[in-house]
Amino acid sequence: MGYAKNWEMDSESSNSWQSLERVENPEYPRSVAFIISNEFCERFNYYGMRAILVLYLTHKLGYNEETSTVLFHIFTMLVYIFPLLGALIADGWLGKYKTILYLSVVYSLGALIVAIGAVPMNAMPVKLVTIVGLLFIAVGTGGIKPCVAAFGGDQFQLPEQSLELAKFFSLFYFAINAGSMISTTVTPILRADVHCFGDNDCYSLAFGVPAVLMVFSMLIFVAGRGRYRMQPPAGNMIFGVSQCITNAYKGWRQNRREKPMPHFLDYATPVVGQQMVDETKCLTKILLLYLPFPVFWALSDQQGSRWTFQATHMNGNIWGGYEIKPDQMQVINPLLILAFIPLFDYAIYPLLARVGVRRPLQKLTIGLLLASLGFFLSAVVEMRLEQLEPTALPDSPRMAHLRLYNGMPCRYDFSGEFTGESGKLTGKSVRRQSIEPLAMWSNLTLHVPHFKEYEFEAQSQSSKCGNIAGTIRLQPGKSVSYFLARDALLEFPDGLDSVQNVNSAPLIRTLVNTPLDEGPMLLKTPAPGLPGIPLDSANLSAIHQVPLGVGELNINGKRAASFETRNGGLYSLLVQGNAHDGYKYNMLEVVAPTSLSILWQLPQIVIMTAAEIMFSVTGLEFSFTQAPISMKAVLQACWLLSVAVGNMIVVVIAELKFVGSQSAEFALFAALMLINLLIFLLLARNYKYTNATTTTEQQQQQQQQQQRQQMEEEFLKEVGLQNIIDKMEWKKRESGGQIDGIDGEGSYRNAAFDHGLDPLDAQASHSS
Repeated sequence: MGYAKNWEMDSESSNSWQSLERVENPEYPRSVAFIISNEFCERFNYYGMRAILVLYLTHKLGYNEETSTVLFHIFTMLVYIFPLLGALIADGWLGKYKTILYLSVVYSLGALIVAIGAVPMNAMPVKLVTIVGLLFIAVGTGGIKPCVAAFGGDQFQLPEQSLELAKFFSLFYFAINAGSMISTTVTPILRADVHCFGDNDCYSLAFGVPAVLMVFSMLIFVAGRGRYRMQPPAGNMIFGVSQCITNAYKGWRQNRREKPMPHFLDYATPVVGQQMVDETKCLTKILLLYLPFPVFWALSDQQGSRWTFQATHMNGNIWGGYEIKPDQMQVINPLLILAFIPLFDYAIYPLLARVGVRRPLQKLTIGLLLASLGFFLSAVVEMRLEQLEPTALPDSPRMAHLRLYNGMPCRYDFSGEFTGESGKLTGKSVRRQSIEPLAMWSNLTLHVPHFKEYEFEAQSQSSKCGNIAGTIRLQPGKSVSYFLARDALLEFPDGLDSVQNVNSAPLIRTLVNTPLDEGPMLLKTPAPGLPGIPLDSANLSAIHQVPLGVGELNINGKRAASFETRNGGLYSLLVQGNAHDGYKYNMLEVVAPTSLSILWQLPQIVIMTAAEIMFSVTGLEFSFTQAPISMKAVLQACWLLSVAVGNMIVVVIAELKFVGSQSAEFALFAALMLINLLIFLLLARNYKYTNATTTTEQQQQQQQQQQRQQMEEEFLKEVGLQNIIDKMEWKKRESGGQIDGIDGEGSYRNAAFDHGLDPLDAQASHSS
């Protein structure tokens, strides 16, 4: 037959035609193995990259926490905007297979660009490279997001394989969460525990492994091409809804006085048909309830930004010396989701039903309330962290910090205007102070309105050491330190402005009072295999970042001192002596390490995950049972768009800086959610549920009729019976039927041919 050759000319069209053929006992499609494997690798890449992104922006690109939060949420916003573009391309132009393939190439390029940008190379514009890579990733992952699951569903013949389709989606969901859990566990380990290019971390490897998996996922997807069943592009209902609203507006302007309609959308009926109008009405009724949804996503998506930063200020050491890295806390969410879904289905929801909570909108309300509670808890944790935060630098521009380190083997007594209890340099308070060998004396409450110099004299309590005299220089808003060594007062930059107090590598300063001809000196770090840090005798007070754990200082190849560091601390290691008599040392804690356990984040994460189950899962269920079948794709697009708007809310609040502290910002989001909850209650109080069973049966019958009609028309066109189609169109116009809808053929009108001839009847009439 002539049409067979035409279908064979294009492989995708050929597969599309094959997918229309009915098989009595269809086999389970082996092609879904390629799709599930592809999804696992893609999700591994996305969640692994996302887990370490904010830390990379702060620690490597130099952005502060505010800017990093803004960039993170702009990226997430784009990830949830581009699915609209991907759906339109797949449904209206390329089809799902080509859309997934082409955008996967863009996705892989973006992942590789970010990984290469993390390699320290001179003259590379790292910030620009990273932004470009993230944009490519947003286009790629967002574009394929609405296509992959739907493409997997296309491999099944319905209704014969309904059970197999349900199992496929279970495996598909498992692949998503497995990829997320593994990547958010492994990627932070690659970031922190592997050392490359002379750094104490390896972001290039942490980004590179997921990028390679993304390339591998693309190859897996292409490998299954010969097995896929591909549907041709069938048009996207988003265009249909927009045309319905546009035509309603035109009709309203023209006929609102002469022919008033009970509903605004009724004005579009003559053009798009009554069914399209009814379904758009149903859609708008559901979308009205969507208005408060973005605020939930504004809170939920901060688990990858603000809550990660909160974790960096906490102590990750738990039982047995194991350390939880701050970006690894994100793995708890997918773990809890997998555990909570059966728990809620078989325990929580039956209990709620006993107290009258059965309907989806009631569960959505509880989800919003839980999200608010989760952020109130995060505000409490943040307030505790703010109380524990050390005073590394003066908190007032008229204050100064002074620290004196004694590197001599003797105790010294000294006095000066800077030693008074009041801290005010008035010249009246000259209390005598003392400093023990290898110890530190400090005054962190000095009132210094302007630069001043003060004479310093320290008297030794032993004949082994001479007196030391010098000048103390204090500047407002600054922290200054002095080292008593070699019978002199040595000033050095404090460097406390570099202290981040984060749950990462500690900082250590070595203050060594040894003969000048002794050396070399090597600071051996706790990390096995990492080369030691050579110390410059001319700059012994420099601050060095070292891994967590026990290390040592070697002089002339022999151990002179050992030390142990903890998360977020700044330490000064004082060493005194010589090779002949031996060395003495003392480790001083200048800035206290983080003490609040990272496990205090668990309550807020558990509550936020419960909120996600109550809100996200129930919201999707509600939307898909209440919406017409033809509108499900539009509803999915609006759902994703609400996530994008939620991330934009975070960006706006972070940029406008409504409050002065992070704990206050968390409380602001919690209060905003409570207000949002009240708005949702007002919108939901008058909602009337649709009978899902009856509506679904009617919609399935209508959809099957439309699909049958489309198949018949395609067949007639292929065998050269276009003139019959033309006569049908002419008869429609003659009988008053409207066919000049969207694209001139009513391609998005569900009832465009409600009153027309059946193509097979027309063919029989023509034959007779």
